[in-house]
Amino acid sequence: MITIGALSQRTGVNIETIRYYERINLTPKPPRTESRRRLYGAEDVRRLTFIRHSRDLGFDIPAIKRMLALQESPEASCDQVSRIATDQLEAVEIRIGRLLGLKGELIRMIKSCDNGSVASCRIVEVLADPTIPQDAS
Repeated sequence: MITIGALSQRTGVNIETIRYYERINLTPKPPRTESRRRLYGAEDVRRLTFIRHSRDLGFDIPAIKRMLALQESPEASCDQVSRIATDQLEAVEIRIGRLLGLKGELIRMIKSCDNGSVASCRIVEVLADPTIPQDAS
């Protein structure tokens, strides 16, 4: 059994985040010592590592809760988990598309800048009024 500090170090999850996950029932409430210190075992490390990795991949809390609930039936088909992962992939692809659009817009704004004074800066003008055509002088 390990303390919350050791759990945090092993999993890379902040102590306050661990407490938050307990409050929202993403992780079970751990047993406590007589002095009220939380104690965690190997299953807690595994579960929290799963949650951290899922969060790193962009899964939201409801999706993680569903995947954790599905783990309670290890013999069941993984179709639902696959669907959750597919939905996340689609969301990532949409975000990538938006980010590429933002990248293009930033490149155009920077290229239209003549590095003169701020008073005539095209970047400032476009940010203040996005309807200004970026290729115009």
